[in-house]
Amino acid sequence: MDGNVAFALLLTLFAGLATGIGSLLSLLTKRTNTKFLSVALGFSAGVMIYISLVEIFVKAKDSLTAELGTTNGYWMTIVGFFGGMIFIALVDRILPKLGNPHEVKSVEDMDAEPTNAEYTKLMKMGVFTALAIGIHNFPEGIATFASALQDPNLGIAIAIAVAIHNIPEGIAVAVPIYYATGNRKKAFKLSFLSGLAEPLGALVAYLILMPFLNGVVFGVVFAAVAGIMVFISLDELLPAAKKYDETHSSMYGVVAGMLVMALSLVLMA
Repeated sequence: MDGNVAFALLLTLFAGLATGIGSLLSLLTKRTNTKFLSVALGFSAGVMIYISLVEIFVKAKDSLTAELGTTNGYWMTIVGFFGGMIFIALVDRILPKLGNPHEVKSVEDMDAEPTNAEYTKLMKMGVFTALAIGIHNFPEGIATFASALQDPNLGIAIAIAVAIHNIPEGIAVAVPIYYATGNRKKAFKLSFLSGLAEPLGALVAYLILMPFLNGVVFGVVFAAVAGIMVFISLDELLPAAKKYDETHSSMYGVVAGMLVMALSLVLMA
């Protein structure tokens, strides 16, 4: 395994284990800083949208047009982009509704005591949420890995954006588990483990895609990565940011994320 592959795998591990940060926030703090989460999620969405449309899509198109010609390459880029959107949309559709990782949770949700009737439902919700997040993080791991492999600076930006996105997912797992059991270690462990699907997705990408990686495969995968990132931003991050804070904080975060990404791409060029 060369250094670039090892670095890409480490980035996905970092991004995935950010669910543990969300878990710690929910278990060690008294109140959720909703304004911070709103800005952070907006920032993450801004980074993902800007980098997907300005950088990743363009690199995918360049690779595919070089291999297939201008017209065919552009069409294949479009197919890959919307194929990525359809793929992540299907993943969302098959997730257990009870464990929807998009549902916003806060530390205050742990204040009340569950009734006996609620205990089983809460445990089931926590486990299903962990499973749902694991399934959901799998393609994100592939996206982060593929980006980091092609351009380490691009991979770092995406890994940070995905890590920010994973923090409230950690809260979504930890809150119902702790609420039902009162066991902080169990809540943290399940939340932490759900993030391991991210590096697992990267490992699968390494084992399956690497032997076949050429200009066409790279272009299609990169176009799909752009589609996945845009869909996640529009379907998850922005709605969650709005739920955490009803003001314009999330949109300020989006603009800041786009600006930081734009400046970093120019400075690192």
